[in-house]
Amino acid sequence: MKPKPGSLPMVDAARPFDGVRIMDFTRYIAGPFGTLQHALLGADVIKIEPLEGEDSRYGGANPHWAAHKLAPAWQAMNANKRSLALDLRQPDAIEIVRRLAKTADIVWENFRPGVMDRLGIGYDALRDINPTLIYVAVSGFGQSGPESKTAAFDGKIQALSGIMSITGHPASGPTRAGFPLSDMIAGMTAAFAVASALYQRTRTGLGQFVDVSMLDASVGFLGQQVCEYTLAGVQHGRNGNLSPSGKVTGDLFQAGHGALLLAVMTERQYIALMRTLGCADALEDPRFRDWAARAANVDALRATIEAAMANEEAHVWEQRLTAADVPCSTVWSVAEVAEHPQLAHRQVLQSVDSAHGPVRLVGSAFQLAHGGGKIDRAPPELGSDSRTILHEIGYSEADATALQSRSVVLL
Repeated sequence: MKPKPGSLPMVDAARPFDGVRIMDFTRYIAGPFGTLQHALLGADVIKIEPLEGEDSRYGGANPHWAAHKLAPAWQAMNANKRSLALDLRQPDAIEIVRRLAKTADIVWENFRPGVMDRLGIGYDALRDINPTLIYVAVSGFGQSGPESKTAAFDGKIQALSGIMSITGHPASGPTRAGFPLSDMIAGMTAAFAVASALYQRTRTGLGQFVDVSMLDASVGFLGQQVCEYTLAGVQHGRNGNLSPSGKVTGDLFQAGHGALLLAVMTERQYIALMRTLGCADALEDPRFRDWAARAANVDALRATIEAAMANEEAHVWEQRLTAADVPCSTVWSVAEVAEHPQLAHRQVLQSVDSAHGPVRLVGSAFQLAHGGGKIDRAPPELGSDSRTILHEIGYSEADATALQSRSVVLL
């Protein structure tokens, strides 16, 4: 029997990536967000960091967490992982990586092309050790092409990909998204690519190299806008909060107090909107007879809608319109949405104990009927798992202590 939507339990059934080992050399956002997806679904993700830790451990505006090398933004990307701290400039550390690669299914890295090769642990070197290895490299522009060695961070890719050209208001100029959109797109694209390669391996027995470009991934998410240009010569511009569809009732409207984003895209929804607002007579107005006429008379239509909503606060209209099956929402802050009962019901935010008290993090963005994603391990302290991991690949306690004394590893 199909489970009732929204009622999927957090059960302890086998998760999709149970038994899969990932060596995670990634930093910042794109790579760590990608490996997080597999960690939530059961993979043993070993985060390989320098002895001083990844830079992102120290970032953000919260000195308490930064002092513990656990900046909140870093924690958001690293639940369910284990930390192995190595100085990759030392041959003994490279030997540890090579031993670990024999046991691994997947390697992730997001350095510029060539960095891992120069360290002696690029794809070719590790494939010789483990021919079934899947190796994913996430970079700004991919491993080939005229920009392949060019530095890239999220802002650059948002600007270059076309995202900023269609974001913001005409008067205020291009605007980047309020979160690292291109990083997250690249991370999720890479997670899907890795899952595809892993599934393919079950049929071919072969590992392979997976090349993910932030620019490629970002443009891939702009498929509609790109095709409207390539097929029809239409170039989208900045339209503020107006829906990309161009339907004028997909926009932000002012109420008596506050604003309401309407997402009214169908004729049925439009009729329900006008009737709920008490503007049924506008349904007979020739200026608003169809979508083309509404666009031609957008100022008059906006005035009609906002005049009707002027007598109540936005949240009141949100309730009334939602009850009438009219898609709309007030603009929620992150603090507000974190407490939304719908997210609580689906356990999107999950709490886990850490050495510094409970931490509340965002888990998997989808649910499975069994074996779904869950947070069962707090983001790791720097090097907290080094000793255990060394033992797993054949190093004795004396070996581990000697490696620590030579500053090869942090235990």
